Amino acid sequence: MNDEQLLRYNRQIMLPEVDIEGQQRLLNSRVLIIGMGGLGSPAAMYLAAAGVGELTLADFDAVDLSNLQRQIIHRTADVGRAKVESARDALRALNPEIPVRTVASRIEGDELIREVERADLVVDGSDNFTTRFAVNAACCEVGRPLVSGAAIRFEGQVAVFRGDLSEAPCYRCLYPEGGDQRETCSDTGILAPLTGIIGSIQAVEAIKVLIGLGAPLQDRVLILDAKRMQWRSLKLHQDPHCPVCATKPGMPVAAPAGIAKG
Repeated sequence: MNDEQLLRYNRQIMLPEVDIEGQQRLLNSRVLIIGMGGLGSPAAMYLAAAGVGELTLADFDAVDLSNLQRQIIHRTADVGRAKVESARDALRALNPEIPVRTVASRIEGDELIREVERADLVVDGSDNFTTRFAVNAACCEVGRPLVSGAAIRFEGQVAVFRGDLSEAPCYRCLYPEGGDQRETCSDTGILAPLTGIIGSIQAVEAIKVLIGLGAPLQDRVLILDAKRMQWRSLKLHQDPHCPVCATKPGMPVAAPAGIAKG
């Protein structure tokens, strides 16, 4: 770690739970962020600012004027640009030393598996069940931690799914496929700062998993009711009949480089 990095990350390094060792783990880590919308925006900005070594941004969409109410990584001048290009430029301005890769297409199938395998951790900021199910399945297959978030109207939720551990619940244990997939922000609306709250928590949880800090939100779902500013934490158990995670082997998968196992 050079002098500039020591100065940039000083306030984080000061935390005994992080220290030089934890910061170095972040610098050695690679994170894949799916979706550069309301959740991916704050998550990416905080992960870049915190010093995650490499970020890969995946989004096939372009910036629209209606996005700017909550997708804070983009600017008015970015309307019409690919979201990953707009986000990449914003992250480079924030922290020029962090490499940022972009995937300006809908990643699925073998490409999704390759991108998940390349990362140490995945942050899912997508806005539809089809993508969430696919990302969850890829994380379970490859053995990567998944930090999942969702936000709509005045409600949000965050959970960590440990695809790298056996006998851990996955996203499909929480939402069996085939449920109601129709609601979107464009149909029902969303309070602007809500995505900032949830996306920021996703960044916190990602850092915790990457450096082995505290107790991540695995086996739990954190739910926010922003109208009442009330939080609930629900225990989540693995579904023994889950077609995705119940078939994982009985021994933990080895942690990817950069992840500290607690």
